[in-house]
Amino acid sequence: MFWGATLANPHVWGFFVATPVIATGMAGTLLPVLPGTLMILAGFFLYGVITGFDTLGSSFFLGQTILVCLSYLVDFIATAFGVKVYGGSKAAIWGAVLGSLLIFVIGPFGLLIGPLAGAILGELLMGEQLHRAMRAGYGSFIGFIGGALVKLLVACIMVGWFIMSLL
Repeated sequence: MFWGATLANPHVWGFFVATPVIATGMAGTLLPVLPGTLMILAGFFLYGVITGFDTLGSSFFLGQTILVCLSYLVDFIATAFGVKVYGGSKAAIWGAVLGSLLIFVIGPFGLLIGPLAGAILGELLMGEQLHRAMRAGYGSFIGFIGGALVKLLVACIMVGWFIMSLL
């Protein structure tokens, strides 16, 4: 496809238009301010629109959509796992998961602050000491970092699949 690339080729234009969106999405997998994998999918969709979807079919987009959903699910699972590993109770786990929903109230930083505050609050409401509550909160942060690394891996798989579909 790219071997005979000229500016008249829609694949060249699609690649140039999609690349900044995809790159921004890659950055968004590590920065909670941007919806990372969703932006990557949007970049793929832009490429498809420009090229008439001749190289990216419905199975590609279905698989990519599943990966996007998986990447967002990882946020919740990794946070809960981090709390559990650091000795948090079920109340701390639920507090961290529910705290993650603060992203919808206070924006992207809710994903950082919400689980931390939720885990701490969950432990304190169960009558635990501040030290144990802080440890559970720290676990939520470690889980967030681990989740971000898994999301980066998912994003790399998405982009690798896209590149392989173009070749």
